[in-house]
Amino acid sequence: MPNTTKTNFPVSNIRRFLEPGPIVLVSSAHKGQTNIMTMGWHMVMEFTPSLVGCLISSANYSFDLVRNSRQCVINVPTVDLAAKVVKIGNSSGRDIDKFAEFGLSAKPGKQVRAPLIDECYANFECKLVDTSWIRKYNVFVFEVVEAHVATSPKYPKTIHYRGDGEFMISGAETRKYRKLFRPGML
Repeated sequence: MPNTTKTNFPVSNIRRFLEPGPIVLVSSAHKGQTNIMTMGWHMVMEFTPSLVGCLISSANYSFDLVRNSRQCVINVPTVDLAAKVVKIGNSSGRDIDKFAEFGLSAKPGKQVRAPLIDECYANFECKLVDTSWIRKYNVFVFEVVEAHVATSPKYPKTIHYRGDGEFMISGAETRKYRKLFRPGML
């Protein structure tokens, strides 16, 4: 049981406890330009259709590529790509071709022009379906229109960001609580 004694905590750092899931690499393309950005701020918004909300800073090179093309690919890397994922996040597509610089393979999508990153465990082809939050919050709402997932391992080791340069690797899987789960309440 964790210690329940608590102390005040800076609200600007609460993301260390609420980060929504694995770090992803968002690939985009528009008018002959491509880019890859590292992203930790995303959330599943609906199951059917499959909607994902992503925060892309307006200062990010990918912002205009995604906004203008109205599509992207959300790529899920595993821990073996961790160093490249961090380096991609520390560089700008304005200055370099990130596919070439980091030795990643661009693979054509089936439904979008943005390239899939072949080395990633999963690739989700996305189309922008709601622009109403972009101007106010920099939040893009995408529909996943095609999904490609590796057949193994069943539970990949994904990278999770905790803020301030701290990362976690996904932990052990458990079925311990499965009997308590009620799918209808999801």
